[in-house]
Amino acid sequence: MKKYVLAITGATGPVIGLRVLKELSRAAEAHVIISRQSFSIMLDEAGVDLFAETAAATEKKIRKFAGSKNIFYYEEGNFEAPVASGSFKTDGMLVVPCSMKSLSGIAHGYANSLIERAADVTIKEGRPLILAPREMPFSPIHLENMLALARLGVKIAPPVIGFYHGPKTIDDMIDFVSGKILDLIGIEHEIFKRWGK
Repeated sequence: MKKYVLAITGATGPVIGLRVLKELSRAAEAHVIISRQSFSIMLDEAGVDLFAETAAATEKKIRKFAGSKNIFYYEEGNFEAPVASGSFKTDGMLVVPCSMKSLSGIAHGYANSLIERAADVTIKEGRPLILAPREMPFSPIHLENMLALARLGVKIAPPVIGFYHGPKTIDDMIDFVSGKILDLIGIEHEIFKRWGK
């Protein structure tokens, strides 16, 4: 079974990361890092409460939410986590959504959190890294950070909605964006109608 790191940072749109998590954990091991700020945003925007007092209790809640045992959770300050080392082999990493703070830390190798460290490891080991930057409009600083990462081979996938699949609900839009992100790492799914089908 393949292994991916999935990080959810403190930006609007964690519902997309949660949708990606559900699909990803059906097909692969998902090693999950959620920034502390994300828990309150998830609760506000999606009514999803995944925070618990311990990492083990949080992992249990995340597994129940996603309906999968293929999930392993690490707190963002846990630099002892396996995903902090290049010797822990994964098939890539996704940051959905990716805050501008996390984007900057990743672009500059700052590694101030486990999310940034895991992304740094992913880059240095030459593994696929997908970032879904959540901001609008992008400033020149944001764009320069994205360009620097894109030149390293990082896939920049802002959550931009398509309409050719005829979305009827917000969930349809979330599924479209989540599906496009999953396509980038080759995870099979049928969560949106593809062009020409």
